[in-house]
Amino acid sequence: MISLKTPISDEQISGLKINDKIEISGKIFAGRDAVLPKIVKLIENGTWDEKGIALKGGVIFHTAVSPAGIGPTSSNKVEIESSIPILSSAGVKIHLGKASLSAETVEELKKHNSIFCVTPPVSALFGENIVSKKIAAFSEEGMEALWELEVKGIPAFVAIAKGETIF
Repeated sequence: MISLKTPISDEQISGLKINDKIEISGKIFAGRDAVLPKIVKLIENGTWDEKGIALKGGVIFHTAVSPAGIGPTSSNKVEIESSIPILSSAGVKIHLGKASLSAETVEELKKHNSIFCVTPPVSALFGENIVSKKIAAFSEEGMEALWELEVKGIPAFVAIAKGETIF
């Protein structure tokens, strides 16, 4: 098991390959179809920095945050998958979710030295791994807002890295 703590460096990502088992700790962001397109729009407009949220070296977990817990949503939904290239260009190093991604997205991840990891849909486990949580942006989206989570030991394995995929 490879332990990673955010922010994650380019060197750490370069050392990973498909099928590596990782464990993520530190500050990560949680967001899915309702909020990721909003973030992309702000990045494209050059106004994301006004939110004061650093994405460089970051992790985005494709999930909503509800009282019932968190668990991965399908990352190949149009609103989520189309956000991956822009978020990677803004510095996100790990996209965490489930489902296969297109060949174009695999190439974009490679271009930006970012990876895609999958994790089991085990809400009870993730609940125990959350140290703290707060809404970071777009509170009007409720449980689908952009959340900042402090986590310890979120397990995953590398599904896409360096242009290679397990799918």
